[in-house]
Amino acid sequence: MGKKSFLLLALAALIGLMLLAIGFGSVDISFATIITAMKNLIRNGVDGIDLTDPIHFIIFEVRLPRIILAVLTGGLLSMAGASYQAIFQNPMADPFVMGVSSGAAFGATMAIVFLPATSFLGHTLVSLSAFICAILISLIVYTVSRTKRGVDNYSVLLTGIVISAILSSAISLIMMVHRDEAMAIITWTMGSFNAKSWIHVGTIFIPTLIAFIVTIYHGKDLNLLVMGEEEAISMGLDVKKLKRNLLLLSALLTSLAVSVSGIIGFVGLIVPHFIRLIFGGDHKFLMPASMIVGGIFMLLADTLARSLISGFELPVGIITSLIGGPLFMVLLIKHKRSLQ
Repeated sequence: MGKKSFLLLALAALIGLMLLAIGFGSVDISFATIITAMKNLIRNGVDGIDLTDPIHFIIFEVRLPRIILAVLTGGLLSMAGASYQAIFQNPMADPFVMGVSSGAAFGATMAIVFLPATSFLGHTLVSLSAFICAILISLIVYTVSRTKRGVDNYSVLLTGIVISAILSSAISLIMMVHRDEAMAIITWTMGSFNAKSWIHVGTIFIPTLIAFIVTIYHGKDLNLLVMGEEEAISMGLDVKKLKRNLLLLSALLTSLAVSVSGIIGFVGLIVPHFIRLIFGGDHKFLMPASMIVGGIFMLLADTLARSLISGFELPVGIITSLIGGPLFMVLLIKHKRSLQ
């Protein structure tokens, strides 16, 4: 299958799965009802939506924003993962390499314990605190790792690991002291799209679009970077500037994704790796493919999370780990055998 054909097929599959996913949950909705509701929306705009109808309310106010948010988050984490893997020239790098997850978890923990009921512009301070702390930690990691010759890859990894360990210990200490809030902290760190609204979709939509355009634009530059920094410099690429811009952009957008979803692992690690093993490492293709396939992966995981057990919703991070972990092991084994 050609690359263009794959992108078109994957995009069609994503749209179809989004429509199907609306029907799953505590209340089952038939596909025919979903199609009729969508037709009314297309023909009459928002006037075609009757929110006093319980089914319409579930479709347009409960499930559709959640589904769109899951797709955007999955695509965002996958693109960030692909960028980090190119920057660090390491297929094992993921979107949380700069301490984003530990920073977000610490910020969320502080807000859950000390400001649990406060909100700002439709967002709880848990989300805002997670975003701010994730950005701050990313900037600290970047600053510590920066040298006169640019950002040192090993310093980023080591600094991220050290800071993550420190913050994890701090979170554990807070949970021991404030045991009543421990379950809320644990639940947040497992990731979820429960109770998300159009406000959250609006928060993440424009940044995701910007990330998509920027990473597509730099696809050729990332291909040169993967060949080696010396080779890229000889081809006229400003490696120092490129790495700085993409590191900060990826950290910013990953922080934004984590702030609305909690910590969701494996998506940014496995999706780009999966596509790279099948189609190669051309980032002009890898980036849009990661966006679409990442959205599919996250959508499937979230649909399973809210429909696998009747009357109970699992954290989506558990589903991504249960699916992503074994699948990643299979990919690694196949890759190892191909090298023998």
